[in-house]
Amino acid sequence: MPNTEDDAVSTVEAYHQAWTSGDVDQALTYVSDQVRCYAPDENVATKDDWREYLAGFVPMLTGAPEHARMTNGDRVALWYFPQTAVTTTTLASELFTVREGKIVEIRLAFDRLGYFPREQQSA
Repeated sequence: MPNTEDDAVSTVEAYHQAWTSGDVDQALTYVSDQVRCYAPDENVATKDDWREYLAGFVPMLTGAPEHARMTNGDRVALWYFPQTAVTTTTLASELFTVREGKIVEIRLAFDRLGYFPREQQSA
């Protein structure tokens, strides 16, 4: 009998490795066409929206070391530091739901202000 938790972790790891290495198209092979996305940008809801969102961010990415992960059946949570020229310490978290080897839901949370240069952040 397949281990749902192992399958979910493998899918999320492959997805995360692909997009953080700059290969958005490969990353999206792990994402269902009917994925529901929840991000700080309310206009990001579908797979096409997610593709555009990632493709716009990936060129700024200089690294993405993992901080922690948790799993529970078909759900995987990742915490990591998406590094750019502006920040190396802004924490991001994503909660994924995986079914039949595809990510069907992504919930992304991060501090948007962390990606603005300090001089542009309000006091």
